[in-house]
Amino acid sequence: MNTALEYSTVFKGSKRSADDLFTVLARKNPNSKARLGLAIAKKSVKKAVGRNRIKRIVRESFRQHKERLVEYDFVVMCRKKAGLVDKKELASSIQSHLKKLAI
Repeated sequence: MNTALEYSTVFKGSKRSADDLFTVLARKNPNSKARLGLAIAKKSVKKAVGRNRIKRIVRESFRQHKERLVEYDFVVMCRKKAGLVDKKELASSIQSHLKKLAI
């Protein structure tokens, strides 16, 4: 997703899933392919290295499940604890959110 309008439509009428690491919003879209938006705030994870690590992990999980996530727009927001846990916990958390919301 690229524009503020696309993000705001997901924020308005979406299903939510949350835990200690992420809040994930999902909404059906008129397109036939899944789209991902990331909102990884500097306030939550101070260092750019940590924010970029989280983004890589989320994108990879999304890529692996993309064919089962058709017709959905997702926005992933992280919480402070996300910068403190390892890659395995991040990946498992995001996968559980994706399965809960769309699969």
